[in-house]
Amino acid sequence: MTTGVEAPSTAGQPLSTTVRVGYSLGSLVTGAFGTVPGLLLLPYLTDNLGVAAGAAGLLVLLPKAWDVVVNPLAGRISDRTHTRWGARRPYLIFGGVSLAVLFALMFAAPFGAEPGISAAYVAVVFLFTATAFAFFQVPYVSMPAEMTDDYAERTRMMTWRVALLATAILVSGAGAPWIVDATGGGIAGHRWMGVFVASLMILGCVTVFVVTAKAPLGSVTASEPTLRGQLRIVAANRPFRVLVACFVAQAAGVSCMLAGVNYFADHVLHDHSARTLLFLFAVSPALVVMPLWRRIGDKVGKLRGYVIASVTLTAATLILVVSPFVPTWLVYAFIAIMGIGYAGQQLFGLAMLPDCIALDTARTGKRQAGVFTGVWTAGETLGLALGPGIFGAVLQMFDYSSSTTGTPAPQSALAEQGVLLGFTLVPAVIVGLALVFLRNYSKDLPSPAEQPQ
Repeated sequence: MTTGVEAPSTAGQPLSTTVRVGYSLGSLVTGAFGTVPGLLLLPYLTDNLGVAAGAAGLLVLLPKAWDVVVNPLAGRISDRTHTRWGARRPYLIFGGVSLAVLFALMFAAPFGAEPGISAAYVAVVFLFTATAFAFFQVPYVSMPAEMTDDYAERTRMMTWRVALLATAILVSGAGAPWIVDATGGGIAGHRWMGVFVASLMILGCVTVFVVTAKAPLGSVTASEPTLRGQLRIVAANRPFRVLVACFVAQAAGVSCMLAGVNYFADHVLHDHSARTLLFLFAVSPALVVMPLWRRIGDKVGKLRGYVIASVTLTAATLILVVSPFVPTWLVYAFIAIMGIGYAGQQLFGLAMLPDCIALDTARTGKRQAGVFTGVWTAGETLGLALGPGIFGAVLQMFDYSSSTTGTPAPQSALAEQGVLLGFTLVPAVIVGLALVFLRNYSKDLPSPAEQPQ
């Protein structure tokens, strides 16, 4: 690979459905990695490897916190890359395959090892896995801002992407626990699950690499010569700055809830099999309501749509605090409403990101989407890591008991209360309060009518 300038832009042309769908299938990679560690890694450590809840939360947090450093670096490197495959596409295949292999290894902890040794093994492999993910995710998320200059087309692309992201989350999030149980549970079951998820990742990265071969590449011009200079430009983009702060905080809230799914099923609903249904009810609404959210966005704007979706997500999560006192079917109804809000929050957040990048391009004349998406994905990854860390800290505060048997240990009433609060009240407060960041979002952005069409 060498650095240089991309071929002339064709980003003004309409994108075909094949390109939209093919690009969106990269969500098999991002959806699986964004979901499965948050869903299973914490209980894998506490209920299979015997790691204390607080320490397990830190082990999930720290490797992903490394992405705060490596994601902007990955963005800068891809901004300055020039190959016959384009600036971004080489990273889709090499980063994606590396990620898949490392992910499978992460859930292959040695049998019979002491908790400390197993924990160290998971932490080290997770660190390398997070690094590989950065070099896939940052170039992947950068591509829409360069594939099209059309304001509405970016929303159409994100509609496809979020719908397929929801599908990927559904398949990996529901399939991974099922694979664990179907293959005997415990460490052995998690090993088979790692192979299953790695296969999904390879399918996704190969597909997006092949299908985007004829997609518009846009024009990636030379960017600021130093990372400090690039980050200074990012900081000067107020809409981006406030959007990323809100989205990162909300990612922490959502991932806190995600980390608690297994624990909520086991210790609040007292039904281990409920974890699959909980996940299905949370994610499957996105497959149906995405066109509705898009129409809402067309009518009231992306920012208002984002707020409406976030309020829906917050209210449904908060009301789940009554779960021990209401029929189970009502709990699933609240989960479904939460899923509807989550779908909109994801759609509008991802659709607003290219608008912020386009604002910088209009001001500077330079396409440096990799830097912006590097900061975005670093923040999002940190948020996704903070959630399990927060949930693990809540479990530790409420005296949760760990296990090495693969079966959750019996818990006290205090620990069960901690599970409930960590799954409901804590994430609801985080997601709701994050909206404060959006107060100044639209001050520097042109209206939709002034955006390139």
